[in-house]
Amino acid sequence: MGGIDDAAVGSLREALRGAVITPPDAGYDEARSIYNAMIDRRPAVFAQCVDAADVRTAISFAQDTGVELAVRGGGHSGPGLCLVDGGLVLDLSPMRWVRVDPEAGTVQVGGGSVLGDVDHATHAFGRAVPAGIQSTTGIGGLTLGGGHGHLTRKYGLTIDSLVSADVVLADGRCVTASADNHPDLFWALRGGGGNFGVVTSFTFESHPVHTVGVAVTVWPVERTPEVLRWYREFLPAAPEDLSGFFAVLVVPPAPPFPEPLHGQKVCAVVWCYTGDLEAGRLEQVLAVVNEPAPPAFHFTSPMPYPALQSMFDALIPKGLQWYWRGAFFDTIPDAAVDVHHRFGESIPTNLSTMHLYPVDGAAHRVGADDTAWAYRDAVWSAVIGGIDPDPANADVIRQWCVDYSTALQPHSMGGSYVNFIGAQESADRVRTTYRGHFDRLASVKRAYDPDNLFHANQNIPPAAA
Repeated sequence: MGGIDDAAVGSLREALRGAVITPPDAGYDEARSIYNAMIDRRPAVFAQCVDAADVRTAISFAQDTGVELAVRGGGHSGPGLCLVDGGLVLDLSPMRWVRVDPEAGTVQVGGGSVLGDVDHATHAFGRAVPAGIQSTTGIGGLTLGGGHGHLTRKYGLTIDSLVSADVVLADGRCVTASADNHPDLFWALRGGGGNFGVVTSFTFESHPVHTVGVAVTVWPVERTPEVLRWYREFLPAAPEDLSGFFAVLVVPPAPPFPEPLHGQKVCAVVWCYTGDLEAGRLEQVLAVVNEPAPPAFHFTSPMPYPALQSMFDALIPKGLQWYWRGAFFDTIPDAAVDVHHRFGESIPTNLSTMHLYPVDGAAHRVGADDTAWAYRDAVWSAVIGGIDPDPANADVIRQWCVDYSTALQPHSMGGSYVNFIGAQESADRVRTTYRGHFDRLASVKRAYDPDNLFHANQNIPPAAA
């Protein structure tokens, strides 16, 4: 078992209701596979926890053995922070459950759930929680980082709908953090990442969402300057029922795109409209897409919200090579437009892309200091993703991503959505991302995890005593 005593692992097996998996076990390679195949780490032990008692047992094992600890929810961590070489992975993936209270309008979600679980359960009641753009994303990591997606302009960040969280702390205590109970911890959990404990369940307020208007508008990549200059003015002034993220990408060889566009480099906007869909209202709202330049393709359709959330799942499944970087922007100056144009034309592989997600609207109506999320004045959150199935292209996609990010940095607000901080980025990047909230977060860390047990994350070290 390497540096971990076999007897200790045997005791863990006896104490845990869930499975304990080690390298000799048949399920080991599957257990250590995560969304990003660029990550190839070999933990010594997986504790697949089925409840809070199992989580306490796994934390106690890490404390007693001194082994490195990582916490895994949906396994979507780009830099692979949910795995640790030679250590213990506290795996929440068995805790996939959702309970909807239609009378209260709330939904309680197990810590190992993914967005598709939440979307499926709430959709039956005509409700949704604002969270992400892909159904396979883990609800835990997304929420703890802040969470943005198609519904942000209408209903705010994911953390803005968080009512409470059940947390197992480093000392084994189980607490419920809310506005009235452990409010300092509740503040920190809303954007401060996995630094403060293991969240075994989240309770969210849900919102009325059922069928949404979906549109995809595509222009040739050479029209990027005109389109992006139009988009930067149009969307922030648009009604909050309309959201749309801007992207540069290569058109995939799949519906709804016509065959002549397959493999072409383009710029695009993926739209979501939560307003009235009667009498062609979506088409009326989006008649403006002809203003910057004639689209090469424009698709509109009403769609159940879970269908929109899963629209990209098949295109970017688990097991691809990923490298990403992120940044916040309050404006998109012409110099940044030129950067997007240049790197859009030099996309290195068919799946590599850049997205600009709007984070204005309802997200701006939450106070700057009300949550750990420190960029309430940001208008866009960008992610640059170098993506390819072939490990031989890992260096190519990584370099494109780093160069793109470096070129945009002078035009950014300085920080990044914490979940988009890439591998090998510095601790200073984490501090910049939390701005003036960093010292407060470090004080909360000292109160709840003084020995920094939970450090396999975008780490906030505990403040000095």
